[in-house]
Amino acid sequence: MRTHVVCAALILAFTSGCYAFRPSNGGGQTKIPASRAVDPNDVALPAGYRIEPVAQGLTFPTGAAFDEAGKIYVVESGYAYGEVFTTPRLVRIESNGSVTPIATGKNNGPWTGLAFHDGNFFVAEGGVNEGGRILRISKTGDVRALVDGLPSFGDHHTDGPAISPDGWIYFGQGTASNSGVVGEDNAKFGWLKRHPDFHDIPGQDITLVGQTFSSRKSKNKTGAFAAFGTPGQTTVPGAVKCSGGILRVRPDGSDLQLVAWGFRNPFGLAFSPDGQLYVTDNGYDERGSRPIWGAPDLLWRVQTGLWYGWPDYSGNEPVNNGRFTAPFSRRPQFILAHHPNDPPAPVTKFPVHSSADGIDFSRNDRFGHVGDAFVALFGDEAKAVGKILNPSGFRVVRVNVSNGLIDDFAVNKKDNGPASKLKKAGLERPVAVRFNPAGDALYVVDFGILAHTDKAHPQQGTGVLWKITHE
Repeated sequence: MRTHVVCAALILAFTSGCYAFRPSNGGGQTKIPASRAVDPNDVALPAGYRIEPVAQGLTFPTGAAFDEAGKIYVVESGYAYGEVFTTPRLVRIESNGSVTPIATGKNNGPWTGLAFHDGNFFVAEGGVNEGGRILRISKTGDVRALVDGLPSFGDHHTDGPAISPDGWIYFGQGTASNSGVVGEDNAKFGWLKRHPDFHDIPGQDITLVGQTFSSRKSKNKTGAFAAFGTPGQTTVPGAVKCSGGILRVRPDGSDLQLVAWGFRNPFGLAFSPDGQLYVTDNGYDERGSRPIWGAPDLLWRVQTGLWYGWPDYSGNEPVNNGRFTAPFSRRPQFILAHHPNDPPAPVTKFPVHSSADGIDFSRNDRFGHVGDAFVALFGDEAKAVGKILNPSGFRVVRVNVSNGLIDDFAVNKKDNGPASKLKKAGLERPVAVRFNPAGDALYVVDFGILAHTDKAHPQQGTGVLWKITHE
């Protein structure tokens, strides 16, 4: 028995060493092309389906929605990682692929999602400069903030929204940091210089173990749920406008409520045909003062009032169980002294760093797979999120939410990765999906080219709106 244990330990050390010394090969780690070509023949689909580009030349598109007449609209973010600021816009896509601007925002992107309800559009404004908001935009372009002051200055932003069957506006709020501790990795995102006192906020009063984490270069000592350079504390008050939460508000902006919290980056929200809320959640990265290694992205079935595990669990697995320890790094320990509840099991787990984002459900037999969720996998952002050996994501997948099985639905033909890395003209970074009102066509919002060196390099004018139909 002892010999077997020693051999297993040697094998583990050898494989960890191989991982540690092999170079990262993320999807964005490639030479940036001079322009983007678009060819639907480079995209593989199940038999009987076809894909075509509807609009091209978009800048950082992140969401789509249909009005009561069946016309499609898209939001352009106005901000992208890499500290690139443009103008957030709501645009209508015309039948010839041209765009008609409906409304523009200020320098407070990213606009990260879009929904339409009862004659108005609802937009999640990420708020990197002035804080997150939920905007209501009329069809004539009048903009009103229904919710403001959301804690959206950090790594992750205000996301969604989705309209419930009874008319509530549901949206997600991402966390400030990777795993509860503000560090030098957040300075690389750009926001720490703008908002040096910003940090994560829990969804209820919590008690911490009081750890303090050291930054490698600056040697600052920082506690969990505290500003950079502030030592650890033991109690932190909660708030409705919290980090890593799902919230809801009425269409007139009244009665803001916290639905659940303990998510890391709840980006995509959608209601299934039976009225159940599902949320995609981007998993931890291997970075910062408390790196978490090998954490998958998740799909949750949301229950009101529950805590979903962040920053001490990945799904229903505790981060201190050993499997989330990066090679040659210390095992992560719990931050919270007491957990609000045992986190539930997720519906499914997506590949590590695949960035599971937009989600929608099939409702029409003419398209097929009624009741299944379709999810846009934006793709990894290595090495900013940690090292990976092969590209992850860059596709649209189909999820059977009754058993968690995942099937590829729209993928590039040659290999895994964005078209720019493959030297092809298919999908780059699918970020959102939306079925048309009839339910017989799936529209895919493709953010465009986003390369990575020592920082992100998003390319303006490379976004595409695709349409998938069943022949």
